[in-house]
Amino acid sequence: MKHLLKMMDLSTEEIIEILNLADQLKYELKHGIPHTYLSGKTRGMIFQKASTRTRVSFETGMYQLGGNALFLSSSEMQIGRGEPVQDTARVLSRYLDGVMIRTYEQAEVENLAEYGNIPIINGLTDLSHPCQVLADLMTIREYKNKFEGLKMCYIGDGNNMANSLTVGCLKVGMDVTLACPEGYYPAESTLTFAKQYPNFKIVNDPVEAAKDADVLFTDVWASMGQESEVEQRKIAFKGYQINDAVMAVAKPDAMVQHCLPAHREEEITTKVFEEHANEIFDEAENRLHAQKAVMVMLMGDKD
Repeated sequence: MKHLLKMMDLSTEEIIEILNLADQLKYELKHGIPHTYLSGKTRGMIFQKASTRTRVSFETGMYQLGGNALFLSSSEMQIGRGEPVQDTARVLSRYLDGVMIRTYEQAEVENLAEYGNIPIINGLTDLSHPCQVLADLMTIREYKNKFEGLKMCYIGDGNNMANSLTVGCLKVGMDVTLACPEGYYPAESTLTFAKQYPNFKIVNDPVEAAKDADVLFTDVWASMGQESEVEQRKIAFKGYQINDAVMAVAKPDAMVQHCLPAHREEEITTKVFEEHANEIFDEAENRLHAQKAVMVMLMGDKD
């Protein structure tokens, strides 16, 4: 593994290796065991989209691993004034040991990897959110102790989360059912990949999708960059909500996950959110541990 650009690039073995290391790093942190595997290393963090969890978890993670993190706002860099991404990649490769980028176009992440010679991590694009899904898988395994035979249900927009969750959950052996409105399905590349698996299904009815689910996911109806579509999407996604009716057909011990921020009473009711808040905030915490594992695997030599 040279980079983390999208879930599609990871093998099942690589996903499990990341999760195992994340578990170890979480244990070491909780027990005060030093794990400064990136001492003396510096990671740049390019942000073209706003962030809470991504920035704080990556910056904190680098500090805990003994390294340094540089926040690089695109509005303050030459890339924000028209410098080609390939030139930025080649310059940053001379200064840094790795780069995390949170942006819109997947091509921008791919170009950084192609033209630079340091590890690139996708902190989020419109196509993919691999760091979040690694944290999601880590959380599922913590609660359920396995992946094989579990059913994941995702309700909502076929966005970057739907893309990455579908790929990640299928690769670790889970059954996957998505409930998305017509016109809001995941990317064609995701559907092409998923249709190879007999345990994948996409439907238009959230209650049908949630039947016998072990873990339910959702996300906001309108993501960053879609602000002009908010009213149109409220109409399209009416009923695509994790609520009591949906939970009633899931397994009695079903868990709920949300990548946050959550818009209560839109994609999830306040009642369901609060009933599953521990699971959701464990998921948010695990961003820190999963991303530390990725950074160590890409940038460090851990003996």
